[in-house]
Amino acid sequence: MSRAQRSVACVAVVMAVMIGLGSITPAARPAQAAGKKLDLAHIMPPPESGAIGYKYFADEVTKRSNGQLNVVFHGGTLLGKELEIMDAVKSGNIAFGTPVGAACTVFPEVCVFLTPYLVRDYNHAYAMFNGEIGRQLDDTFQKKYKVKIIYFYDYGFRHFWNNRRAINTPADLKGLKMRVQQGRVFADTVNGLGASAVPMPWGEVIAAAQQGVIDGADLPIYNINALKVYEVSKYVSMTFHNYGPTLLVMNLDAWKGLTPEQQKLVMEVGREAQKKVREVTESVDNFAKAKEILEARGMKVNAADVASFRKIAEDKIWPQYRQQYGELWDKIVATK
Repeated sequence: MSRAQRSVACVAVVMAVMIGLGSITPAARPAQAAGKKLDLAHIMPPPESGAIGYKYFADEVTKRSNGQLNVVFHGGTLLGKELEIMDAVKSGNIAFGTPVGAACTVFPEVCVFLTPYLVRDYNHAYAMFNGEIGRQLDDTFQKKYKVKIIYFYDYGFRHFWNNRRAINTPADLKGLKMRVQQGRVFADTVNGLGASAVPMPWGEVIAAAQQGVIDGADLPIYNINALKVYEVSKYVSMTFHNYGPTLLVMNLDAWKGLTPEQQKLVMEVGREAQKKVREVTESVDNFAKAKEILEARGMKVNAADVASFRKIAEDKIWPQYRQQYGELWDKIVATK
């Protein structure tokens, strides 16, 4: 072998070793295409009910797209406040997000559904949001907020919890300081039914209950349990006074950047996630199940006289909202 041949051979050996060690990549080695990363932010991880649906949604879209879409769920790890998340979605910094219980604050069009006792039951809610009213809201949100609604879900009907007494009729609310979410409809509900509303973000609620700043608040049964309200409160009264709708939205430009097949997949998996959350929420929202779950943790559960609460709501709270929402109000009432 000549000196030139020996030099070529040595170079080949060195190159082979370096490739094997990963120091260099040969031009012929194809680069593996990375999937489109789509972040999904939520303020809480499982077992919070919405988070259960989001984890399923992220995993299934990623799997069924064969990695072309890489949906990454961040439960309480990316952004810590609902409004921060929604600002990030609207600006396109993240793909998916939810306003959680602040849907009415972010999207005023949703406030009407929180009018106490306007939503009659779960079947009424599902018929609206998976039907014409949901489609109209999606069209409005795309035009007005530049977001696409992927699916509606809910946290169930809200019930009062407090440390003072069982609430059987509206008279039992008198003198109680009850935390409400920020938003006029929440304060109107609690004040109208007889208590004193104290607007407060959720992050302050547990400490406020411990210190006596508030007597209680309201939450769905599932989240009373999941958020360990039983550690700071004694009574749960099943009043079913507000239905709590919320939704998962996607930045509209990110949505338009998907292929038609990918859009179809996202919507299909979204409907499956919606079903999972609804099952989790609805399965515990009855007196027998609430009593079974929460009394084992030291709370006392009572079935309130819902008809007496409904009458006060219809007489004192409904008129202003009926006038404000007009045609939409009529559509809600007419939905079967």
